[in-house]
Amino acid sequence: MKKDNPFTLTFGKRPAEYISRFEATETIVSTFTADNPISQTYLIEGIRGSGKTVLMTAVTAELEQDDSYIIIDLNSTQNLLDDLAMRLVDSCSKFPDIMKQGFNISIAGFGVGVGGKEDLQDSISIIEKILVSLKKKNKKIIITIDEVQPDENMRRFASQFQIFIRKDYPLFLLMTGLYENIYVVQNDPALTFLLRAPKIKLDPLSLQQITKQYMKIFDIDFDTALNLANITKGYAFAFQALGLLYYEYREEMPLPDILNKLDDMLDDFVYRKIWESLSAQERAIVRAISSDETKVQAICKKTSITSASFSQYRERLIKRGIILSPRHGYVSLALPRFNVISKFYE
Repeated sequence: MKKDNPFTLTFGKRPAEYISRFEATETIVSTFTADNPISQTYLIEGIRGSGKTVLMTAVTAELEQDDSYIIIDLNSTQNLLDDLAMRLVDSCSKFPDIMKQGFNISIAGFGVGVGGKEDLQDSISIIEKILVSLKKKNKKIIITIDEVQPDENMRRFASQFQIFIRKDYPLFLLMTGLYENIYVVQNDPALTFLLRAPKIKLDPLSLQQITKQYMKIFDIDFDTALNLANITKGYAFAFQALGLLYYEYREEMPLPDILNKLDDMLDDFVYRKIWESLSAQERAIVRAISSDETKVQAICKKTSITSASFSQYRERLIKRGIILSPRHGYVSLALPRFNVISKFYE
């Protein structure tokens, strides 16, 4: 690949050519920085490759410009409470005056020492002692969890986070996840506060903005750039992947050959995992949708399901970001070239 290629396929990394989601970013930042925030939790929901992690990175990058905010990134595959305790311990090293007051921490064995004495305590005790100290220093903690998983680990963490909020600690939580995972987490009867948490569902990127970016980067006319933008359907990963390939091969390869390479990238990075997450009936419905808008009646006939049954599948597939309903009685695929690539799947 050319060294100066401005596009990237690295998930979560903010690319050099980035289409900002100004409204979503501003919504979260303004909520978390308000004197009396309406919520201390935000959920970012979207399909794989829709730009959830990039949006979260953009939000934390803006908040980090204010030194009163401390960003704590947690790994959803680790014990979240233990991970939070360790990350907070690391953050304390930036504030040596905390240590001067006799507040010493040894994460090995979860020991907390005050005034030269050391007592073994669990991660929650460590977290609370640090939060008390940081609150006195007017520090606010932004916790991020990427690709939340609906497991017991998350359940324990969210339950304890709710307790921290009740105690008025300056904690904020920003999480990303697939529709199906966030749905399970939000509807857990023990985590009702998450059901009330504001949620941002990532829509496709603006085709107008993609067209302008492609025109500027490739120095091409409006019609050519618009055609490329339409191919991506506003899907964030496709915007980056097609841009990367077109930047690399546009002078030596016709567009159909570039699109073949795009299909390979979409398959390798995202589509195969999306396909594997679908039920047999959902796969049949996806395959029954052509490249353009398709009548619901035709899909029901082809898949041998009733319109009532189809409406349930349609709602779920729309929420997961796989199909769209552009007008009454019709659906289309939200993912670019998914109908072409899915033909090769079992």
